[in-house]
Amino acid sequence: MKRMEAEVMVADVAILGAGPYGMAAAAALRDSGKTVSVVGQPMSFWERMPVGMLLRSPYVASSIGSPTGPLSLDAFAESTSTPVSRPIPLEHFVEYGRWFQRRAVPDLDTRQTSHVEQDDGVFRLVLEDSTEVTARRLVVAAGIGFFPHVPPMFRGLSTEQVFHASAHRDLSAFRGRRVLVVGAGQSALESAALLAENGAVVQIAARATTVHWLGRHPRLRQLGPVSSLLYAPAEVGPPLLCHLVEAPDVVRKLPARRRHQLDRRSIRPAGAAWLRGRVVDSIPLSLGREVAAVNSGPEGLTVQFTDGERTVVDHVLLGTGYRVNLSRYPFLSRELLARVRQADGYPVLGNGFESSVPGLHFLGGPAAWSYGPLMRFVAGTHFVATELTRALNGSTTTRRRPRVAAGS
Repeated sequence: MKRMEAEVMVADVAILGAGPYGMAAAAALRDSGKTVSVVGQPMSFWERMPVGMLLRSPYVASSIGSPTGPLSLDAFAESTSTPVSRPIPLEHFVEYGRWFQRRAVPDLDTRQTSHVEQDDGVFRLVLEDSTEVTARRLVVAAGIGFFPHVPPMFRGLSTEQVFHASAHRDLSAFRGRRVLVVGAGQSALESAALLAENGAVVQIAARATTVHWLGRHPRLRQLGPVSSLLYAPAEVGPPLLCHLVEAPDVVRKLPARRRHQLDRRSIRPAGAAWLRGRVVDSIPLSLGREVAAVNSGPEGLTVQFTDGERTVVDHVLLGTGYRVNLSRYPFLSRELLARVRQADGYPVLGNGFESSVPGLHFLGGPAAWSYGPLMRFVAGTHFVATELTRALNGSTTTRRRPRVAAGS
C-alpha cells in the first residue's frame, strides 16, 4: 500500500471487512500482485457468537480460502499444535481466523469505516479518524452482522428482555431466568441447548411443524464412491442437489425463480445431528406455534400465540436468522447505494461479484441472491477468492470447481 500523504492511502483494491470472505479475497489478490488495503476488525462477527458454540459446517468445508495449502485449517492445526475437534469449537475457528489474518493480512487496518463515497470512478473510504483510503475497486465483505431479523411483534421492546441470538456472548448470565427461544434452526436450537446447560429455564417455540435434523441418514455417508456422488464436501443442501450448490458459477446462470427455489431447499431451518441429543427430550419444544403478541409487565414478558396459548418469561431469544438489506450498511453513502441494482435487499451481481456500480463488489451473504446459498458459508470463500481474482486480473482461463480433499 502506497501512502500519498499523511492521511491518504491508495491501493488497487480496498476490502471492507476482515472476516473469512474479506481475508480470503485479500490473500488471493495479493498473491496475484494486486496492492490491497483491508479495513476491519478480524473475525468480529464470529467473536460475538455465544461461548460454547460449535460450527455446523463439516471440518473439510471450514478452511478460509483454499481447503489445502499453507493457510488451510490443517496447516493451522499443525503449526499451532491445536487439536481441532469435530465438530469445530467456535473458539478454535476464531483462533484459526486470527492466525490466518496475521499471515495473510498482517497490515490489517482495524479502524472503523465512517462512510464510503465514489467520485470520478474512485472509491473513497473515510475512517473514524478522517484518514482516507482510495481505490479504483471496492470489495464489500462486511458480513451479515448488520442484518439480524427481528419480527415486527418484538420490535420496540427492551433489548434486555428481547434480543437476537447474536446479541449475547456469555449465556451463563441467564442462569435461573425463564427464556423463550423462538426458531427451529441451528442458531435457535444451539442457543437453547447452551442456555439450558448454563442453568436457564428454557422453552422453544417455532412456526415450523417439525424440526429438521441434518445428517439423518448416516449410512448414506458410508458408501464410499456412492457417498461422493450423493454429497458434495460442504453438504449445503439435500443429497445430489448439494453438488449444484457448490457450483456458484452455474447457479448464477439459472433464472431467478430457480435460484430462489434452490436457496429455499438448501438452507431451510435445521439443526446439526450432533445437537439433537442436547435438545430432544431435554427442552420443551412447541412446534406449529407462532407468536401473535408480546407484552411487558411486572411479572415479565407475556407471549401470546396465535392458537390462544400464553407463556410468561423473563427473556425472549430470537433465533430468527438474518435478512440482507444493503441499506442497513451504515457506511454506504445514499448516493452510492441508490446506484446499486437490488433485489429484495440483495445486490444483483455479475461476473466477479461486481454490482451495477462499476468497480463495486459484494462478497459473502449479500452475494447469495446471485450466486446461491454457498455464499452463506465459509466453504464459499475458496470459490469467491478464485473468481474475484480471476475477474480483477482479466483472466480468461477456464476455472474448474474447487474440490475438497476427502482426507482433510
